[in-house]
Amino acid sequence: MRAVATAIHRWAGLAVALFLVVSGLTGAVISWDHEIDGWLNRKLYDTTARGPFKDPFDLAAAVEAHDPRARVAYMPLGFEEGHAAGYFVQPRTDPATGKPFKLGYNQVFVDPVTAEVRGRRDSTAISLKPETLMPFLRKLHYMLHVPAMWGTDRIGWWIMGTVALVWLLDSFVALYLTMPRRLRKAVQPTHRPAGAWWQRWKPSWTVRWAAGGYKLNFDLHRAGGLWIWGLIIVVAFTSFSLNLYKEVFHPMLSLVSKTTPGPSALVPLAPLGTRIEPTIGFREIVAQADAEARRRGWTTPLGGAFYNARGGFYNVSFFDHATHDDSDGMGLSNLYLDGRDGHVIGSNRPWHGTAADVFAQLQLPLHGGRILGLPGRILMSALGLVVAMLSITGIVIWARKLRSRRLQARREREARTAASELRQDAVFSPARR
Repeated sequence: MRAVATAIHRWAGLAVALFLVVSGLTGAVISWDHEIDGWLNRKLYDTTARGPFKDPFDLAAAVEAHDPRARVAYMPLGFEEGHAAGYFVQPRTDPATGKPFKLGYNQVFVDPVTAEVRGRRDSTAISLKPETLMPFLRKLHYMLHVPAMWGTDRIGWWIMGTVALVWLLDSFVALYLTMPRRLRKAVQPTHRPAGAWWQRWKPSWTVRWAAGGYKLNFDLHRAGGLWIWGLIIVVAFTSFSLNLYKEVFHPMLSLVSKTTPGPSALVPLAPLGTRIEPTIGFREIVAQADAEARRRGWTTPLGGAFYNARGGFYNVSFFDHATHDDSDGMGLSNLYLDGRDGHVIGSNRPWHGTAADVFAQLQLPLHGGRILGLPGRILMSALGLVVAMLSITGIVIWARKLRSRRLQARREREARTAASELRQDAVFSPARR
């Protein structure tokens, strides 16, 4: 049994190790994405004008007037003093070719007081330039920048979701391997002290810092994984649930508890690369959503509005811009409205719905640590570094053992060759003639 578990841990660990190094290191950084992005791109984010904010719909019109080839896809509905508003855009169709214009950007930063366009960037770019670094790392973290192909843009999500599932299952195998071996009856007394088993497991929790070399590497891998094992299970499970939400997690959750389907499950999606044109604009849909939210007793202010072009519906979100980035991750409410007639397709409100709904809502706040506020973000940032360390030390252990096995095999071959030569010398020795 232990030999099988060792083989599973070795090959499963090797299969996901490099993915975990990437996701661990990027996760450690993007825990602070808003702060780092703002620090790197002060020219985009910082504004000096003070005064009353302009109407968000007028700002959207200014964005589109600045480049008629673009149309607003997401607009913020609340602003912060001294902070530019970020509008996401999509290309319009070029009437000459029938294909979308090539904009070279998808995000526009606008001064909410003066309507001045501060700058633009392509948040999907594979680039380490300061203006695109944090969006690049975010996308690398959850889907590796795998491009759309074969009619879907979900392949990167599937890869990382599968990696997370393998990691989750392998973590239980790893826990088993840290536990002490079962003693043979010949050396196992009938009545053992209550703490005997723990005393035999205790070395797995310790690191021999002074040992150096291979022993230190091995202890860091084994003890490091043990001390954060519970956190690893949380992160691995939430990685799986977030990346394979539509394909695996939600269907499985629906088998054991009542769930409320999301908007993408209630409306047919247009083929990749096409869009459903809305007949209702942002201004009207936001007014309808605001009225519906007040009717439901929601008190959270309007946060933003996004048009899902493939689904043909609007996602109007409610959150406080001043506190959203420091919240517990459960402060975002949503109303989903049809872009053709404005009827409400569905809604999402934190801590509301069935038990399964609340469990699903918790996945992202748990994964990013925001459920615990600032301490949770610090914890998850440190955890990302430790996960990368565990993966690297695991590769080192495998490489060291592989080298030892090859060295042993070579020595055995050399010994067999030497023995064969001795036998031949003995056969043809003059003393035997």
